[in-house]
This record gives sequence, structure tokens and C-alpha cells, in this order.
Amino acid sequence: MRMSSTPAVAASSEEAGADGVRQPGGEVHAWLPGQNQTVCGLPLSRTRLRRFPHVPFDYASTDVLTEADPVGFICPRCLAATQGRRRQEKSWVRHSPRP
Repeated sequence: MRMSSTPAVAASSEEAGADGVRQPGGEVHAWLPGQNQTVCGLPLSRTRLRRFPHVPFDYASTDVLTEADPVGFICPRCLAATQGRRRQEKSWVRHSPRP
């Protein structure tokens, strides 16, 4: 399997979706296909995480999970690793620099 730079999902459980395709549930982590660990460093075999290469990891830190969602927990370390730093406008500018 070749390495991919787009993270997919590795989860602790699975559920059948409305169309019959398996979907992640429980604890969700980001996983790069072709590697044997999550982005946050958990080994997939020892933690018994299931791989979902067909589901992209497109969660955000502002996502709100309810009891009706099959996903119960999104790893904050994986979120931080996949989102990266946000580009902020340069808010501080020196107007009179020292000589």
C-alpha cells in the first residue's frame, strides 16, 4: 500500500451506515494509510483500532458531538496535528523602529 498524505480515520468501533457501508464510531483518531500508527502515535494493533481508509479525517476543533452521534470522542492530539497552525494576519507592526 502506498503512503498517503491525506489522513483517514481509525476508530475503536464501527457501525453500519444508512447505505450499508461501515462507518467509524466510538473513539476516533487520524491515520495516514500505509502506516501502522495514528498521527498522535498510537499503534493500531495494540490499541485495536479499526482502519477506515474510505472515510477522510475532516473533523474540526469546533465540532460538537451529541449522544446521537456514533462518534463519541475525537482525539485532540490528532486534531492539532492535522489542522496545523492557522494563518493569522500580522496584527502587530512596529511603526517607529529603533536606530
